Amino acid sequence: MKQHRKSPVFKGRIFRIAFLVGCCLWLCVPCGVDAKEDLGLLPLRVALLPILDSLPFYVAEAEGYFAKEGLEMEAVPVGSGLERDQLMQAGEIDGMLNEMTTTASFNRAGPLVKIVAAARTAYPDYPLFRVLSAPESGLIEPGQLAGVSIGVSKNTIIEYVTDRLLQLKGLKRDQILKKSVPVIPERYQLLLHGRLKAATLPDPLARSAMAAGALNVVDDSVAPRYSMSVLSFSTRSLAEKSKAVYGFLRAWDRAAARINASPEVYRPLLLSKIRVPRNVRKSYVIPPFPRGRVPDADQWADVMQWMCEKRILKAPLPYGESVTRAFLPPVERRGKP
Repeated sequence: MKQHRKSPVFKGRIFRIAFLVGCCLWLCVPCGVDAKEDLGLLPLRVALLPILDSLPFYVAEAEGYFAKEGLEMEAVPVGSGLERDQLMQAGEIDGMLNEMTTTASFNRAGPLVKIVAAARTAYPDYPLFRVLSAPESGLIEPGQLAGVSIGVSKNTIIEYVTDRLLQLKGLKRDQILKKSVPVIPERYQLLLHGRLKAATLPDPLARSAMAAGALNVVDDSVAPRYSMSVLSFSTRSLAEKSKAVYGFLRAWDRAAARINASPEVYRPLLLSKIRVPRNVRKSYVIPPFPRGRVPDADQWADVMQWMCEKRILKAPLPYGESVTRAFLPPVERRGKP
């Protein structure tokens, strides 16, 4: 039987068809950044201070919640808010644990970051911040702090909370005096040694100061709406990595639920990841964490008013340009808090 030898023209046609089919198949298979985004796999870098507010991240990591969301997460430890802010300005992180005041400072010339969730807020018996007086100072009432220099970090959430708590208790603006001590451990030591008569400190450091003799004058559990740490992401990351941010907040919320249900289970993780003073490592009660919340418009407006009064901002920033609920997990089956 005679075999037909394929002509060069025929072979060329076969090659072109195979090449075109291969190109079509290659184009139909998602790859690179787009494929990862379709699967929610774009990596996220989040700056975290070694504070209690970061605990849900480490619980989500330990329990495998990020992996279940298909996420590649990287915690970027930072030693100060300044270091964190520099990383965000340089575009080296996607998100950060911060406060409304720092979000507003980023956005003074236009929206660069947005708050996507509340990380921690005050509850009855679980304050974020306490205005304390020095041991043996005898200062136990807010009114006694009129004209007394209070150690704070200026132009921060700590100064804002200090002003609002003391104003709530009847002090006038010109009666509230403050001394800038930006390094919190230094403020703690100056208070305990009596070199500051009063200071505002975050828990659990404030609880440690009380265990060492400092007196609790007022704390934000009496007015929890003034205190909130938040999770903020760059507007670029929210646009380019939206599915990953959704997954991150689902994992964070799930971790918050686990902590709220069984806080003591996570004490070893807390002590390994978070700075807890030695004298309260065993006794400090792990607080509840908020779920499915962002600052409301009234909270934002009050921070704007304070920042304008302090001339940190020239004019209030619109709420919707700095805060969004769009990335919060669904509210079904969400319990308190």
